[in-house]
Amino acid sequence: MKIVSKFYPHALVIMGFILVSLIYFYPVLQGKQIFQSDIAQYTGMAKEQNDFRATEHSEPYWTNSAFGGMPTYQLGANYPNDFVGHLDDVLRFLPRPADYLFLYFLGFYGLLLVLKTDPLKAFIGALAFGFSTYLIIILGVGHNAKAHAIAYMPLVIAGFILVFQKKYIWGGLLTMFAVALEINANHFQMTYYLLIFLLILSGYFAFNFIKEKDYKPLLRAIGVLAVAGIFAIGANAANLMATSEYAKFSTRSNSELTFNPDGSKKVNENALSREYITEYSYGIPESFNLIAPRLFGGSNHENVGTDSRMYAFMLEQGVPSEQAQDFVSGMPTYWGDQPIVAAPAYIGVVVFFLGVLALFIDDRKIKYVFLSGALVSLVLSWGKNFPLLTDFFIDYIPMYDKFRAVSSIQVILELCFPVLAVMGLQSFFKAKDEPKLQQKALIQTGTFGIGIIIILVFAKGMFHFTGSSDNYFLETYGPAFVDALKEDRKSLYSADLLRSGFFIVLTFGILWLYIKNKLAQQTTLIIVGLLMIFDLFFVDKKYVSAKDFVSPAQIAAPFQETPSDAQILKDTTHYRVFEVNGNMSSARASYFHHSLGGYHAAKPRRIQQLFDYQIAKNNMEVLDMLNVKYIIQTDKQGKEFPTVNPNANGNAWFVSAVKLVNKPDDVMKTLDHIDTKSVAVFNVRENEAKFKSARLKKQWDTTGTIKVVEYKPNYIKYKSDNAKDGLAVFSEIYYKNGWNAYIDGQLTNHFPVNYVLRAMEIPGGQHTIEFKFEPQVIKTGGIINLVSSIGMLLLLIGGIYFERFFRKDSQKSYKETPKNS
Repeated sequence: MKIVSKFYPHALVIMGFILVSLIYFYPVLQGKQIFQSDIAQYTGMAKEQNDFRATEHSEPYWTNSAFGGMPTYQLGANYPNDFVGHLDDVLRFLPRPADYLFLYFLGFYGLLLVLKTDPLKAFIGALAFGFSTYLIIILGVGHNAKAHAIAYMPLVIAGFILVFQKKYIWGGLLTMFAVALEINANHFQMTYYLLIFLLILSGYFAFNFIKEKDYKPLLRAIGVLAVAGIFAIGANAANLMATSEYAKFSTRSNSELTFNPDGSKKVNENALSREYITEYSYGIPESFNLIAPRLFGGSNHENVGTDSRMYAFMLEQGVPSEQAQDFVSGMPTYWGDQPIVAAPAYIGVVVFFLGVLALFIDDRKIKYVFLSGALVSLVLSWGKNFPLLTDFFIDYIPMYDKFRAVSSIQVILELCFPVLAVMGLQSFFKAKDEPKLQQKALIQTGTFGIGIIIILVFAKGMFHFTGSSDNYFLETYGPAFVDALKEDRKSLYSADLLRSGFFIVLTFGILWLYIKNKLAQQTTLIIVGLLMIFDLFFVDKKYVSAKDFVSPAQIAAPFQETPSDAQILKDTTHYRVFEVNGNMSSARASYFHHSLGGYHAAKPRRIQQLFDYQIAKNNMEVLDMLNVKYIIQTDKQGKEFPTVNPNANGNAWFVSAVKLVNKPDDVMKTLDHIDTKSVAVFNVRENEAKFKSARLKKQWDTTGTIKVVEYKPNYIKYKSDNAKDGLAVFSEIYYKNGWNAYIDGQLTNHFPVNYVLRAMEIPGGQHTIEFKFEPQVIKTGGIINLVSSIGMLLLLIGGIYFERFFRKDSQKSYKETPKNS
């Protein structure tokens, strides 16, 4: 009975999280699914992989449907012995995206419990965190991996705090499983930002230990965290090792080329340019969006309604009211520093108010850790708008230059402020016997909050309200249109400042009534909690709502077959398709064909370079060697049509000569003017060991034939017939880690040519040639997964046994021992 009463409140809270998650995303109860633009692109990328699973009941680990060919390591590949993934599946039992919202709530609730918060306050705080606008909007657009990683952040932080509080066993176990789940979520940028916060947190505790000269607990804590981290990493070894291997092949690794597509010399070899990394930089004044959602216009697709100046303008132009209403439902009102914004990163003005209250009334020093985390993430989110710090991080902090969209580091702020808000609320009620302290802190907080609102009201005249796309609108629709747009931006600015001011006054008033004994503590807590949630809830619903849900059939098949696709699919041979409008950034063609394009945050680097340096300059020889048989284009009327490329080289061919060069620059430059059907470009300095005949100036037989007889994502079989020795080039992407070549069953060297393709020597006669994708990294990683998972299970059992029995017995023995013994 004692155990039931102990866990009963937590069970109620978890049931509450389930209900709130399902109510917010209630269309899932009707069998509908949310349409997420990024997931639609992922579905296109993963189509071949999923079809292979359905027929072969195994993992291909390679797809030919995107970018000419790439590993599926970052396309939802299933790894052997992924027991952490199975645990995650158990936790995400709700239909998507309610499962991620539930995880937000659950993880944050765990953190607040570690911070000694009672269940009701922790419940309210968890809802405030989960309904933070940014966390909802990423579910709307399909950044599922990002949401997944964010959801486990609070549990990792909770584990660290427990360990530093000398609760080594429970803290170590929580850290181990939370870190394992965090890594398994597979969004390394979010995990990297979490590490930045963990350094701040660890520094705080380490400073306190060193200050007290209490070195042993510090060393124990470091040891426990190290062991937890090793097992957590080990349990995700296959994913981590495969991702690390692929990263060197992707656009996230440094370029081998020393010149730009226009021929100019590269300034640096960084994988991502400084401009690309900081393209999504948060504007410094835009930071006030955190407390007034549409201060900078909200989004690029804002519904300004029929009360707007734009609606009136449309009517003045003679546009029918129904058409005008539809037009104003998606206006580009955002005028901040970022190129595209789907919704403001609003943390809630009530959350902000209570967070500031914590700084005035909470006496726990750990509040400065969360304040520091919030400030550091805010300043780093400014990116190019605060180059002093951003350039330092890009130049000197390891791996910081591997990630783009620096504004997304604000997820740390969006975690820290709800923690501060709950601490503020908790401390305010705790000080019930000190009404003067409560009054002082509340007045200070109210003055600060209203002061910001007043300053922003007077600052309105200092802003230009001009968006980055306004020049286009000026040329297309004229100055009157832009003026109407600016008027609506100003209206949104004023309206949301008034709204935020109202919530501050209301929250202040409720807490003041509590101080004056006009309201009971429970009533005050519930009212303030409702204000906090409703504030966020109604903003969230503007950007993610029931209208975003569609039938499961539409999710399963997000792309519709066009007449061009139907015409191309009549060809049952093996070839590639290049969709010109896709511009290497759309997975639509990948859903139907083996496409040269695709949609991925880490594209194969060399294919992207081929596009930038050759294909974008209309070098048809490069398309020929990639076996692009069909090019989907658009005519002047916008109608799509397929063009047959009669000169495509086919799946494989014999060349007569080899052009030897010594560096990647020379390979790329040679592709400017080469007949790929007769000559192969080979970097002899890097790969001579695999092609020992390279320097012999051998006469290669080109009269033979080589044909595909079997084609799967991870297996290709050819038949060759040539009188003499030949040098075959294959229109398949070279990836040294995993692809093995066999001639008549014997492992044979193959090597890269033409910057991206495979080649190999074929002896005279009739032969069977096979390419098999057999990545050793998966096998090795799978074994480490298994060993580490078993280790985690043993540590869990041992930890529970120690806490439940050994420690209990030792405490009992201590109590029974006479004091003077």
